[in-house]
Amino acid sequence: MKKYGVLLVCLVISLAAMSQKAVISFNEKNHDFGKVNEEDGKITYVFDFKNSGNSPMVINRVQASCGCTTPIWTKEPIEPGKSGSITVTYNPAGRPGAFTKTITVYSNSTEEEVVLIIKGEVIPKQTSENNPYPVNMNGLVLKSRVIQMNNVEKGKNQVRTLDIKNTSNANIKPTIENIPVYLTAIVTPGILKPNEEGKITFTINSKNCTQWGPINDDVFVALNGQKKISGEYKISIISNIVEDFSKLTLEQKRKAPIFEIPQKNLNLGVVKIGTKRAGKFKVNNKGQSSLEIRRIINNNNEIVVRQSKLSIAGGRSADIILDLNTKNLAVGDYKKTLTIQTNDPDNSFIILVLSWTIQK
Repeated sequence: MKKYGVLLVCLVISLAAMSQKAVISFNEKNHDFGKVNEEDGKITYVFDFKNSGNSPMVINRVQASCGCTTPIWTKEPIEPGKSGSITVTYNPAGRPGAFTKTITVYSNSTEEEVVLIIKGEVIPKQTSENNPYPVNMNGLVLKSRVIQMNNVEKGKNQVRTLDIKNTSNANIKPTIENIPVYLTAIVTPGILKPNEEGKITFTINSKNCTQWGPINDDVFVALNGQKKISGEYKISIISNIVEDFSKLTLEQKRKAPIFEIPQKNLNLGVVKIGTKRAGKFKVNNKGQSSLEIRRIINNNNEIVVRQSKLSIAGGRSADIILDLNTKNLAVGDYKKTLTIQTNDPDNSFIILVLSWTIQK
């Protein structure tokens, strides 16, 4: 009888220990800086959180998606009911245009990994009055070699102009090469005389663009018919194709698709170096209308996503299947992200996290 009593006490103690958990609760996980001036320098936002559990919480590490983003976090243990913070600083220098960055927080919380998101749009520095044309393409000078289309509503056009000037002592006929079907570029005047100024008018027709989300197109300037596909003659056109959900009626919102994913973090476990492994994220549509996975943005060479798009009927589910190839990876721990763009008005932009460990 005493034996069973001891076992019962041990079981109670074990269950009590298991119930002692730290729970990280953020006030918000997303922050939009809006428009910020590059010349104003670094920008900072503080994500506050609370330990809603009944055990001390420790932030093990915080990892930003790029070197332009620097996190600072509470290092000491956070007691139950107490608060801490993650301070995130973004450096916009040399990074004009829209940006979205992720900050992954690792802790001993019941939710071991939490992804925070910052976004905004960097307004580039104004060119110097002494040098309004800082880009020189063999006598044809330009105000910039980056065109920011910013957000372009699907189905509509967006227009931007670029100031140019002929600083040579001969006529120049500029033309734009490597133009995709959804972009047009018109140079006026068609032939620039010495010391004459002109413009290049760029128009994006988003209706003809099959992609959603961020798009970066490189076009090239040819002078007098001489095509040179090189960085010296390159102009980058940056766009972001979006949907304006604010125009939906109440009925459309009621019938809208609802993106649900049971787990945004997928751990593939231990993978032997040089081998492959498959994984999948299950996606549910809890709404009435079809859920469109419009684009899966994958910037990872070692990961292949089998589907680039998906259509999921209301009340149904589907899998996003991916393949990991560790051929060119070293031993160690890895964590990568995928960005999902959908037609769910409340979840049009989702970050998925994939992690694994490579061993010999």
